[in-house]
Amino acid sequence: MPGNVGAAARAMKTMGFSLLRLIDPCDHLGEEARMLAHGSHDILENAVVFATFEEAVSDLDLLVCTTAKGRSAKHEYHSSRDLRSLLENKAGQLARVGILFGTEESGLPNHMILHSDIAMSIPMNTTYPSLNLAQSVMVTAYELSPLNALDKPGQSVHKSGEGWGALKTLTKELLEEAGILEGTPLFHRILERMATLSANDIPLFLSVISRINKKE
Repeated sequence: MPGNVGAAARAMKTMGFSLLRLIDPCDHLGEEARMLAHGSHDILENAVVFATFEEAVSDLDLLVCTTAKGRSAKHEYHSSRDLRSLLENKAGQLARVGILFGTEESGLPNHMILHSDIAMSIPMNTTYPSLNLAQSVMVTAYELSPLNALDKPGQSVHKSGEGWGALKTLTKELLEEAGILEGTPLFHRILERMATLSANDIPLFLSVISRINKKE
């Protein structure tokens, strides 16, 4: 819905964020979207449009999906209140983080949730568990807004191969070699747990995988 996209752009700018990606969107530059954006037309005009989900997330080190609890695609659902600390704990090990929101009517399909590293849910009164898309973006942007006062993610990563992105890639390769294939519950459960590692843990696991690979 154009109005939701415009309101989401306004929420982002209000909280200090500017990079919006849209996947096969509605008319995000039309009158309705611009009206709800209210001073955030630059967010809409600079939004990067992708035809597919895979293209939109291909360069991200960490992807956080937003969804209601209880979806079978994930075992763990982190509160929006905890997301900031999860990202802060990876300071220096992340270059690009994406927060993924679904459509107003149906949210995110399971394959997108499964592809995401972390699943986030916004705590709500269970008697009326519903937020529209723009409200969800606002809550999330508010929770993450203090990160704008920190050094930009990725600044302390200098050597090639460091960071969460490298660890995720190497872990996937190692699991495949061990016969733990993508699409199986164990494969995705392992990656789901590894996504919660802190910045101090990531170099340790990279070192372990490097030693395993050298012995092969």
